[in-house]
Amino acid sequence: MHSAELAALNAWVLSAGFLLSFLFGALVQRSHFCTMGALSDAFNIGDWTRMRQWALAIGVAMSGFALMVYLGAVDPAKTIHASSRWFWLSALVGGGLFGFGMVLAAGCGSKTLVRIGGGNLRSLVVMLVMGLAAFITLKGLTAVLRVATVDQVAIEFPTLANLPHLLAWASGLRPTLAALILGLSIGLGLVGWALRGEDFRRADNLLAGLGVGALVTAMWWVSAYLGHVPEHPETLGEVFLATNSGRAEAMSFVAPVAYAMDWLMYFSDRNKRLTLGVVSVAGVIAGSAVMALWRGSFRWEAFGGTEDMANHLVGAVLMGVGGVTALGCTIGQGLSGLSTLGLTSVVATAAISGGAILAFKYQMWRIERMV
Repeated sequence: MHSAELAALNAWVLSAGFLLSFLFGALVQRSHFCTMGALSDAFNIGDWTRMRQWALAIGVAMSGFALMVYLGAVDPAKTIHASSRWFWLSALVGGGLFGFGMVLAAGCGSKTLVRIGGGNLRSLVVMLVMGLAAFITLKGLTAVLRVATVDQVAIEFPTLANLPHLLAWASGLRPTLAALILGLSIGLGLVGWALRGEDFRRADNLLAGLGVGALVTAMWWVSAYLGHVPEHPETLGEVFLATNSGRAEAMSFVAPVAYAMDWLMYFSDRNKRLTLGVVSVAGVIAGSAVMALWRGSFRWEAFGGTEDMANHLVGAVLMGVGGVTALGCTIGQGLSGLSTLGLTSVVATAAISGGAILAFKYQMWRIERMV
């Protein structure tokens, strides 16, 4: 592959990533798909509709990823979530911080970007603070603290720390077959549970769950297959084009916000380049804005007061620190990561849910004290 062909392929990868993120932003704006909202509805009022949306999305993404692995389109060992080390403490602490923070900030990373597209200025502030906190946790003060503490605690496995490879190691099955069996079994099980709700089987709910899951799967294909170059013409090494990690990536919305801010601030630096993470941030905001304007729901919104602003700021910091520490957010771990059946993703998603529930209880306690 010549340099010109490589540049053209890189442009295709970025364009496809932007388009998928644009569709994601428009779909979430249209359907109100929200992990925090799903947890809130289930915990506070016993409504499991949006939880079924989330389960349906996970099931679709998990099944799609398993099929791509079996067909050879994706190598799970070369994704951002692949490691032989199970970072359970990082996932537990980071996920808990992120879950608590997203409740204070009234939405996770993806919901923050969607709300910006709808005219929410509070979410713009949250994004900037979250991005700054995430960058500091990637390369700054809290990065040093993270690496010296929670990242030191991990369990080493003789194979990749995900369920398919552990099954293959224990049973002698081929890893691709183990991925297919587990991915389809668990994924289709989640799809079946979601569809069991009679009230759930409406067009909006199906569009939300199926659409989000399909978009995450498509992003895996773009990064792991379309953007895969077995031999770079200059380095002669294997590369995954337009990724920050150098591995295959799907959707995530904490570290990419930090990378987007870094790219904007150092735009004139030729070493800074557009990546899937950067264009996905822009794509979600743009898609949400177009949908909000088309439906007439675009509204400028600001903080309601000092306490409201303080809650959002604290929540943004917790999301930035927690999202990087847990190696992902409700989308990065709760969808993209879970689709790989990685053990770290399982713990991170559970911790995010637990942190959110603690935050709901904290908010109820605050309200009871004020009465």
